[in-house]
Amino acid sequence: MTINEIQDELIADFAFFEDWMEKYEYIIQLGKELPLIEESKKSDDLLIKGCQSRVWLLAEEKDGRIYFTADSDAIITKGLVSLMVKVLSGQLAEDIATADLYFIDKIGLKDHLSPTRANGLLAMVKQMRLFALALQAK
Repeated sequence: MTINEIQDELIADFAFFEDWMEKYEYIIQLGKELPLIEESKKSDDLLIKGCQSRVWLLAEEKDGRIYFTADSDAIITKGLVSLMVKVLSGQLAEDIATADLYFIDKIGLKDHLSPTRANGLLAMVKQMRLFALALQAK
């Protein structure tokens, strides 16, 4: 699936929920399904700068595509990073670097995050794009 197809699927999934408590529960559930970084790889150099919670993000290139694994010590943040992994993992580096991540606004996430969580989400996106650009340059 393309990045936009995955985003459209997420928008449809979120439209199913009536209120933000249900949407937060769904985000938490997504966090439980997140492909986790191996404990041995949770190093300080994989921590995302700008997140209030501890968030580790690992990018690996296989067959020209970038695959992300992640983890966080906070359940909502783990859900947020899982959304980003769901949308961007398995995509081409060029597509990740240039993706318009419109689903963040469409599902109302931007309006329902605290300023620190919103900054953390932006830091996740920035780090994923940087990983993609670095792996693309190899």
